[in-house]
Amino acid sequence: MKLKGLFLSALVALASCGGSDTQTAEGGESAAPLAGTIKIDGSSTVYPITAGVAEYFAEDYPDVEVLIGVSGTGGGFKKFSIGETDISDASRPIKDKEKVVCEENGIGYQQLTVAYDGLAVVINKENDWVDYLTVAELKKIWANADDKAETWADVREGWPTEKIELYGPGDASGTFDYFNEAIIGKEGSSRTDYNSSENDNVLVKGIADDKFAMGYFGLAYYEENKDKLNVVPVGEEGTAVAPSLETVMNKTYEPLSRPIFIYLSSKAVERPEVVKFIEFYQENASEVATAVGYIPLPEDEMKEQQEIFKAFLPKE
Repeated sequence: MKLKGLFLSALVALASCGGSDTQTAEGGESAAPLAGTIKIDGSSTVYPITAGVAEYFAEDYPDVEVLIGVSGTGGGFKKFSIGETDISDASRPIKDKEKVVCEENGIGYQQLTVAYDGLAVVINKENDWVDYLTVAELKKIWANADDKAETWADVREGWPTEKIELYGPGDASGTFDYFNEAIIGKEGSSRTDYNSSENDNVLVKGIADDKFAMGYFGLAYYEENKDKLNVVPVGEEGTAVAPSLETVMNKTYEPLSRPIFIYLSSKAVERPEVVKFIEFYQENASEVATAVGYIPLPEDEMKEQQEIFKAFLPKE
């Protein structure tokens, strides 16, 4: 599978899709008589991998239409749990309340891990005072608490008294859920007075345009925009670690590293075009994940996920 131009082509649709709708994979010559439509929605974090796989799947199976929406992990599960989609991209595990809706609608499902990701805390290029942030400082900035930081000086003495302009994903995003659980904790909640968007490109622009802004999103989007933003190491003074493919893979970038997933509908895998797409996805996920800035699963973990998928298929 050739990956020339994959990163650009995988993300170009995301920049224009904003709130969801669909993107269609097209092209190539058919290698098998498969046809049909596969509907996917969910996480903007997982989108580049799924879109990249779909692009190359279409070269072999042009009669299979792959429609990919981006409404956030929560938005994707809303559609998946009522049978509107076949596959749900997810940057967090399914919640209990979402499981209940699936059960009410007779939707069986299987979670498959496709790659690893790190969350990047980012600041404006002109920010020359932040050299690292501790987890406690991030919590002071983002937690919905009486003593939450309003200015940079509230975070650390000697920093500017200017207001922190915050940018982050909305509460339908799995990235939002993961960040808040890792930084604030299950007992706390995120502040709501920040600029939110499910489109990571909107967050990038907001932070890049404001010297006093900061935000967070998936590492791949920082890697794509590192010429516009600076990344912040997380940890204690002298030992803070910046996110990278290496630090996520070796688990030294804590606590903001995580697995990312796709969820399959039991009804969808009764269709041969869906089965073939998932087989193709698992065969090529590592290469595509690397190309678009994510951390591929180790070979043994991918083999385990392939066995999980095989076991989920309908018994003949």
